Amino acid sequence: MDVREVDVAEITEAVRRLCIEANTELDPDLLDAYARARDNEESPLGRDILGKMLENAAIARQEKLPACQDTGMALVFLDLGQDVHLVGGDLTRAVDEGVRRGYAQGRFRASTLDPVTRKNPGDNTPAVLHLRLAPGRDIGLTVMPKGFGGENFSRVRLFPPAAGLEGVRRFVVETVDLAGSRPCPPVIVGVGLGGTLELAALTAKRSLLRPMGRRNPDPDLAALEMELLKAVNRLGIGPQGLGGRTTALDVRVDATPTHIGSLPVAVNLQCHCHRQASATL
Repeated sequence: MDVREVDVAEITEAVRRLCIEANTELDPDLLDAYARARDNEESPLGRDILGKMLENAAIARQEKLPACQDTGMALVFLDLGQDVHLVGGDLTRAVDEGVRRGYAQGRFRASTLDPVTRKNPGDNTPAVLHLRLAPGRDIGLTVMPKGFGGENFSRVRLFPPAAGLEGVRRFVVETVDLAGSRPCPPVIVGVGLGGTLELAALTAKRSLLRPMGRRNPDPDLAALEMELLKAVNRLGIGPQGLGGRTTALDVRVDATPTHIGSLPVAVNLQCHCHRQASATL
């Protein structure tokens, strides 16, 4: 077997760089979505807000400043090739060290703290690490700084199977409606169907990693995504909650098999400042 050795110091360095890149350089496909929404927005105030979002993103990139003051918890999605042998230390510690260095170098706000004592260590660690094995000799990394404007209003519910897709539709739209202006719309809506309590939530969150506008390859789920996007935008919440047709930039729906006795549904909301950066080692 051709095993490739990788020193975890390489992962630390990649995470450091991606933390800075994600917080200061919004993806071009997201900026294109802002521009399309601005051009299609009927509300003059909504158009102005979307224009300010584009201006803010340009300043952040040019000045290497965070695009949002809430630089979030650092979510790290790591796909580890099965033919990779890690050397040089502990993987989790290596990821945390990358976050520590990235947030210090970028001078980003440290938001992670103990939920009981509320003590903040000041370095935004530990990261939330989602690790999975993959075929091959590569390591795939994505850093997503997740602000809690959207996270606070995300929801999970385990429906009885009889609720069906109509129950899913109502739950998704209701979740966005209840959140209102608080997730800093226009939002991106990740929906996870099936699995278990925790898998539905993770499926919803992973759907946020998709490029803007990329539909689910399953035609039924793709149709559901478009239906939900139209329904959410009919709510009239609009940019920053001040009215308009652009409440959501996108809706993504992913599904996993579940038990015959349940229909788990998770909705993970992401604010307009959707940040992520990826690399392959």
